[in-house]
Amino acid sequence: MNLKLTGQHLPITPAIRDYVVSKVDRISRHFDHVIDVNVVLSVDKLRHKIEANLHVRGKDIHCESIEPDMYAAIDMLSDKLDRAVLKHKEMQIAHRHDAAALKRDLRPGGEAAE
Repeated sequence: MNLKLTGQHLPITPAIRDYVVSKVDRISRHFDHVIDVNVVLSVDKLRHKIEANLHVRGKDIHCESIEPDMYAAIDMLSDKLDRAVLKHKEMQIAHRHDAAALKRDLRPGGEAAE
């Protein structure tokens, strides 16, 4: 998994980098097919915004979080990404099982079994 961190109006300190890396590693625990993650941290006065684009095979997942504290925004983004990845994983499994059930239910003549 490739991780790219970018800061807009914010220097990326080693503490913030380590915190983001530890939170993003949670995603790879649930789903192994993550290709790369682009994270953009920005600050506008009292608004700390963090965005992440997660590239997995066949789909790009985008999440963002806005909080008054950067670490709280990172935590919220981590939770959102975790839910989005689990939803994507469940949809893949369900799609795979639906196709197998449909294939099994068809008769050789192309008619549905009753």
